[in-house]
Amino acid sequence: MLGTANALSGTFLPIYLWKTSQSFALIGWFNLTQFLVSGLTFWLAGKWVKEHNKMNSLRLGVALSGLFYFVVLLMGKSAVTYAVPLGAMIGLGNGFFWLAFNVVYFEVTEPGNRDRFNGWAGLLGSGAGIVAPWISGWLITINNGERGYHIIFTVSAIVFAVGVVLSFWLKKRQSSGTYEWLHGIRQLRERGNPWRFAFPAIVCQGVREGVYMFFIGLLVFLATKNEGKLGNFSLVTSLVALASFWLIGRMLKPERRRAAMLIGALAVTATIATLFWPLSYRTLLIFGIGTALFMPLYILPMTSTVFDLIGSTEASARQREEFVILREAGLTVGRIVGVAAYLLVLPYMDRSDYVVPGLMLAVGAFPILGWWLMRGLLGKVTAGRNKASS
Repeated sequence: MLGTANALSGTFLPIYLWKTSQSFALIGWFNLTQFLVSGLTFWLAGKWVKEHNKMNSLRLGVALSGLFYFVVLLMGKSAVTYAVPLGAMIGLGNGFFWLAFNVVYFEVTEPGNRDRFNGWAGLLGSGAGIVAPWISGWLITINNGERGYHIIFTVSAIVFAVGVVLSFWLKKRQSSGTYEWLHGIRQLRERGNPWRFAFPAIVCQGVREGVYMFFIGLLVFLATKNEGKLGNFSLVTSLVALASFWLIGRMLKPERRRAAMLIGALAVTATIATLFWPLSYRTLLIFGIGTALFMPLYILPMTSTVFDLIGSTEASARQREEFVILREAGLTVGRIVGVAAYLLVLPYMDRSDYVVPGLMLAVGAFPILGWWLMRGLLGKVTAGRNKASS
């Protein structure tokens, strides 16, 4: 349900901000604020999630996400004036929600089923991305833009509100232990600790995500000037991703992670070559299909291995909240680096046709470095079980 709400409006939010402001920089600052506040929320809310009720954190995240779309709806075009505060609001919502979600995810999975679980999660996410953006694009197109955006923001706010109500039927999960504020820093300072390799690999993942999460959809719109085409793009690429997540989730085993992640890293980097052709809907669609097809080969081994590392011993499993926050800190650092690179090249975008594809290649090749850093951990931290799960 929440994936559907995000897919309905999240795909088109950067388009709405750009159409209203005509500013690429504003979109960058909105996303930079979102990522920074989300990462900070993870760290600050860690004590609440570990020592009190993590489900309330999840509910608050859903509520804030719904409130964000409601505020954007009320502000209309003046929302661009408050892009940074709005980025902080959605960052808060994402931080509270994903902190609780990732902790619960760790508790209900273990090394033997984590690849399959991630495959199903990716499949469901792709499923939400198939229909929702297509419907949004269609609604925006037939309602002449502004009214269509109002409709999809309204629907998203309502879906989030329903999600808050339904969350009260979720089982309350037991909390235990005392939150250690500087646990992650101690891990990175400890000689021989595997997190000294895992953390920079997670940063590499974040560098790519920081730009690709918002810029691909914007490029599709700029190439077509049509929200309906962006909806079709999301539909096609999500269909491919759904099939890929399902197949790879079924076939991937811990001992195959190293090879799978390398193939995925090389393949998603190779697909960026299509962006050096003249920018068009066709070249972007080829790029999108290639990315959707091969990204699961990279992301499933990466995610499963990091969470296996969290549960590699009984002691580390007891510190699951702190490790989830350490993981998010890596993603946050990487995303900020990615958006900073985007902001730095903005003044040069009009000077050459190769600035945009050059940026996409520069940040998009980081998964290869991520694999190199993770290669010694892939498939080797699966012996432990999540003793602390309930």
